[in-house]
Amino acid sequence: MKKILLKSLYALLGLIALASGLFAYFLYTPDPDIPQLSGALTKGTIQVDGKDMTYRTYLPKRLAKGVPLVIVMHGSGQNGTQIRLETGYGFDRLADQYGFGVVYPSASSFNWNDCSKVGDISVDGHELNHVKFLTLLTDKLIAENGFDTNRVFATGVSSGGFMSLRLAIEAPSRFRAVAAVSANIPVEDNFKCNITGQGTSVMLMNGTEDTLVPYDGGETSLFGLFYKGGILRSSQASAKFFTDLNKIGGDPVIDPTTNSTLLSGEDKTKFKRALWKNESKTEVELVTIYGGGHGLPQPYWKRPRLVGPSPMAPNGSVLIWDFFARQKN
Repeated sequence: MKKILLKSLYALLGLIALASGLFAYFLYTPDPDIPQLSGALTKGTIQVDGKDMTYRTYLPKRLAKGVPLVIVMHGSGQNGTQIRLETGYGFDRLADQYGFGVVYPSASSFNWNDCSKVGDISVDGHELNHVKFLTLLTDKLIAENGFDTNRVFATGVSSGGFMSLRLAIEAPSRFRAVAAVSANIPVEDNFKCNITGQGTSVMLMNGTEDTLVPYDGGETSLFGLFYKGGILRSSQASAKFFTDLNKIGGDPVIDPTTNSTLLSGEDKTKFKRALWKNESKTEVELVTIYGGGHGLPQPYWKRPRLVGPSPMAPNGSVLIWDFFARQKN
């Protein structure tokens, strides 16, 4: 009996060790180093339809009036603090360098209420209106800090990226441009957004080895069991959705400087930038990260292996800010 108990104990310890090893390999990743920043991070609250919604704002030291505002949205089951960390504080670094404000709102629900009909978007039985939340938050921050109303931008990763696309479709007059990372447009049967008839500039940044949001379209989920968001269009078809919306015809211009292998330490990443534009002020860009998994490519933080390869180049935050900065009023 004693031998049986001892063997059972060893077996249990072995399973625990195996589980710990698998967790460390597939899920654990160390936090990025905290950079030296000039400004301060503050926490705020705004009431929307009777619910307190929270956000965190980073403002560089001695920030001038009339500068841009960038909204950065988190993925499923996360909050504003986590996306700030998981982007490697990249937008804070850029805010210090180029002089703009950054806000990290929290959805409160598991998913942002994007254009997909599938998702966990309710709290206490009430569906949250995130378009209203983000537009009211924008108004509040402009009133408090004097941001340029014509240079408000939105970006996000995963669920936050999907929410960015909803803002481009339903509130294009409020957001000069959006950048969606690891996100595509739902197919027609899974699409619930109201198209306004006007467009804004849109960037899509997707990896070809994304395990949650397939680059070539299909069901968004993790192993078909978790993080379900319905059927999506491909990245190419999502870009076409916005070129059609913005009435931009013709073939894209391919940036020859990026259609090659770039080196970042030991990391090698091939990516392509395809840009559709005409004489109007709107444009559409598709950034394809070859061999990239789910999330923002950047040099500061590696994502868990569970969501696919985590290239350290290109610097996604820099590409997004470059896209925002070139938009004309």
